[in-house]
Amino acid sequence: MDGKVLQKVYEEKHLGVVISNDLKASLQCTQAYCKANRMLGMINHTVVHKSKSIMLSLYKTLVHPHLEYCTAALSPHYAKDKVLLERVQRFIRMILDFRKLPYTERLHSLKLWSLEE
Repeated sequence: MDGKVLQKVYEEKHLGVVISNDLKASLQCTQAYCKANRMLGMINHTVVHKSKSIMLSLYKTLVHPHLEYCTAALSPHYAKDKVLLERVQRFIRMILDFRKLPYTERLHSLKLWSLEE
């Protein structure tokens, strides 16, 4: 282009969305997982009283937006991407009352949906 050789790019990040040369959502899902997991770690280390209402408010405010940002538009089709994102939502184990309940019952009791839904 104008006598210059263009560099080959395998991924590009624009407005927080990672677009790869194969147009798969895996990189975006991995990035969302990492950001959300960091936020969960920060919450886990800083919050002492982990009541249901506090943890749910913190999750919906600080973690969930990272998981939803553009992942629905990219629509992860691979099971590994869906499992990766869903793994973050298992944060409910941090709430002491819910540790022994199965995952689906935890979601139901907190009135949350799985990320796939």
